Amino acid sequence: MRRRALLLHGLALTPMASVLLAGCGDDKDLPNGMAVFKWDRDTCTRCKMAISDHRFACQIRGGPKDTVFKFDDIGCAATWLAEKGKEYPWMADATTRIWVAEFASAGKNWLEATGAHYLSGKTSPMGYNYAAYALAQSGSISFDAMGQRTSSTWPANCHPGSARTASAASVLSK
Repeated sequence: MRRRALLLHGLALTPMASVLLAGCGDDKDLPNGMAVFKWDRDTCTRCKMAISDHRFACQIRGGPKDTVFKFDDIGCAATWLAEKGKEYPWMADATTRIWVAEFASAGKNWLEATGAHYLSGKTSPMGYNYAAYALAQSGSISFDAMGQRTSSTWPANCHPGSARTASAASVLSK
């Protein structure tokens, strides 16, 4: 009899527990259209490393199928943009969205990557070492400048032996 009561109580609590746990997601703080990150489970589109450092995460979304690409480092995203421009021509479209975590908020605030300011000298997951800020910092650079530097300086960072690529800025300005 005790087992039956325990099972009945357990089943009755299951819907209530799922309602309570549903409120624990991070999706309420995300910009409109941004997919939820599954920290430590999602992997970077370019380097395949698990995305775990909230301060450097980045996401690109767009195209006819509203495709989502997630990255562990803004440098991976900028270099990937330069490498994949011909394969994904929709990346140059104005409707394509690119978000980057604001470094100072530890990933709680998300910025439009093309309007953010990038400061080098921070230790990022793949060693591109750029952090995003909403406001200009002393020595910070634009998305275009950061994309040019990462794609021309670190083309083989994640894929040894790959050839140098064009800048991410050239993909976005088409």
